[in-house]
Amino acid sequence: MNDRITVAVYGATGHTGKFVVAELERRGIGVVRIGRDAARLREGGAGDSAPWRVAVIDDPRQLDAAIHGTDAVINCAGPFLDTALPIVDAALRAGIPYLDVMAEQAALQELIEQRDTNARAAGVRLIPAAAFYGGLADLLVTAIADEDKPLDRVDIAIGLDSWHPTPGTRLTGARNRATRLIQQAGRLAPVPQPAPEGVWSFPSPLGSMDVVMLPFTEVLTVSRHLRIDTLESWLALSALRDIRDPNTPTPHPQDEQGRSAQQFIVDVVIEQSGTTRRATAIGRDIYAVSAPIVVEATERLLQGKVAAGGGVSSLGDLFDARDFLAALETVTVSYDASSRLPFSRRVEPGPAR
Repeated sequence: MNDRITVAVYGATGHTGKFVVAELERRGIGVVRIGRDAARLREGGAGDSAPWRVAVIDDPRQLDAAIHGTDAVINCAGPFLDTALPIVDAALRAGIPYLDVMAEQAALQELIEQRDTNARAAGVRLIPAAAFYGGLADLLVTAIADEDKPLDRVDIAIGLDSWHPTPGTRLTGARNRATRLIQQAGRLAPVPQPAPEGVWSFPSPLGSMDVVMLPFTEVLTVSRHLRIDTLESWLALSALRDIRDPNTPTPHPQDEQGRSAQQFIVDVVIEQSGTTRRATAIGRDIYAVSAPIVVEATERLLQGKVAAGGGVSSLGDLFDARDFLAALETVTVSYDASSRLPFSRRVEPGPAR
């Protein structure tokens, strides 16, 4: 069936976009590479037979022409505060699913508030944040939760041994100044200031790391389909320092797939009905791993493995979470009936960063 599927990739010449194109081609799925720069598209296609089309984000006619004849569109071009809605609108006009790899909470909120109703009416699926940020933690939480009962607490910790940001990540950071949100008493609430810090005991190879409360899209993807009283999300403090340092270099490929040496752990602990459960995902390169996540979602969607319908959805809401996670060949997932939270919060904020 895959040879009869064609997926448009917007931002195909970017760092993550190239991984997504390669993953689609590896699975035998047709690709149309879309970007804003013809020279970069032409250069990127020197050893690639995938066709390419130029479309700028503020020209609806170009966007419509670029995705014409495709079965879905994956948006890899940030900042998503600028790109998500125009490409979603093109997908709605074409009547095809939209997926992306956004990490920005504000962009996801905007998408839900402004396009969910239209997408439901059109029967078009919109799956934002189907990537390392947003999607992976959502799948892990869903995999260990009883979806029929409320959850008392969810903690999500992201451990990175380093973070070499792409130019797109830096641009997004400069563009994204919105207040970050967690969940308290069943409602979204701003992160306390100064942001709380603590120590999270990650499994090997990372071990104990200083962390800071710094949520991404996972707070919205998880809370949108699970009833949760408290949801907090933590990031390794050393990784935050990396991306805030203007001298930190971009990712450097270390294997034949183009992945960097960066190691990650996404550690999830839930408390529900008096029971504590833990799910952990270990892998390499947060940008590269986003490709199999978003492509797996696209493939399952186009193969009809979800119920008909439309609107904004998350991976954990749409798919069998454990089955989806098991299909990710580059991620090792483990489950544990933990007896305690592997985290200690500092009473006072840590030193200024």
